[in-house]
Amino acid sequence: MDGVWGERSALPGTIGGIRFEEDPLNQPAPATAERRVVIPVSINMVSVLGPRDEFLRILERELAAEVHVRGNEITFTGRPEDVTHAAEVLTELITIVRTGQGLEVDTVERVVGMVAGTGVSAAEIMTANILSNRGKTIRPKTLNQKRYVDAIDAHTVVFGIGPAGTGKTYLAMAKAVQALQAKQVNRIILTRPAIEAGERLGFLPGTLNDKIDPYLRPLYDALHDMIDPESVPKLLTSGTIEVAPLAYMRGRTLNDAFIILDEAQNTSTEQMKMFLTRLGFGSKVVVTGDVTQIDLPGGVRSGLMVVEGILDGVEDIAFCRLTSHDVVRHKLVGRIVAAYDRFEATLPPVRKKR
Repeated sequence: MDGVWGERSALPGTIGGIRFEEDPLNQPAPATAERRVVIPVSINMVSVLGPRDEFLRILERELAAEVHVRGNEITFTGRPEDVTHAAEVLTELITIVRTGQGLEVDTVERVVGMVAGTGVSAAEIMTANILSNRGKTIRPKTLNQKRYVDAIDAHTVVFGIGPAGTGKTYLAMAKAVQALQAKQVNRIILTRPAIEAGERLGFLPGTLNDKIDPYLRPLYDALHDMIDPESVPKLLTSGTIEVAPLAYMRGRTLNDAFIILDEAQNTSTEQMKMFLTRLGFGSKVVVTGDVTQIDLPGGVRSGLMVVEGILDGVEDIAFCRLTSHDVVRHKLVGRIVAAYDRFEATLPPVRKKR
């Protein structure tokens, strides 16, 4: 931001059409500072403050600086560092509004958290479109999600490791569909271990497809979000998109494909090696999983738990970790995940998950 705080030597400045006004007196910085942000008249204040001031209440609750609104001017008062943070948050929100992407409650809350100490543009992250379908746009919503998406672009093999709801599988599938539409690959292969079926597969009712369908259903659901529903059966029938259990990958070499292994925490070390060595020319692999939700039988070590130690430092492989802060489901999910993390941190080593 240009300028210094009120009660210090500063000149009014304009950044991106947003005017900041401060007191131009040459005096030592006081314990409190003030900054006034003038919202351009081209921007509807309701789009910034929210219907019935819903977004304003979030800013008042989450920001350490005091917030005062008068007309199209918003004034922040408090410690200099708190005022700086508040002004940066408002600037990011206005930038998002200018892109035509409307603000929502979770957007405002994420911007407040993202601006603090990250040194990155929240607006740049949250307006980075991956895929659009039927009026819905898929984009990263957190800094770690943006790093994950960038890693998929930059590397041949990427591991996305994190708790439920962090978007690790959903974003990988969006990148796969994007790559298919851009003709960077000829097909998409989605797989996950049907660990619960295992040796009990024969006891489940129906045909083989009926037996394995429950374990693959989340992948089908995500596909229908990203591709016109009437096109999905045709793509599946033609083999352009393949959804199959991990066991079906053995003995294959997968060329010109975008391959996603989901629920990888339920692979053994041998299965993980088998899967990774399916990689062919012109292909990209994304492996996703949550090491806190391992369903393997006792004595079987998770391939996802040990793979980073094995492949650490191997060129063109990236490991991305997402946390409870990256949960994009109901906000309570993030709190639940964080609470469980705190609980498991207190357990003795023998009680912790594999």
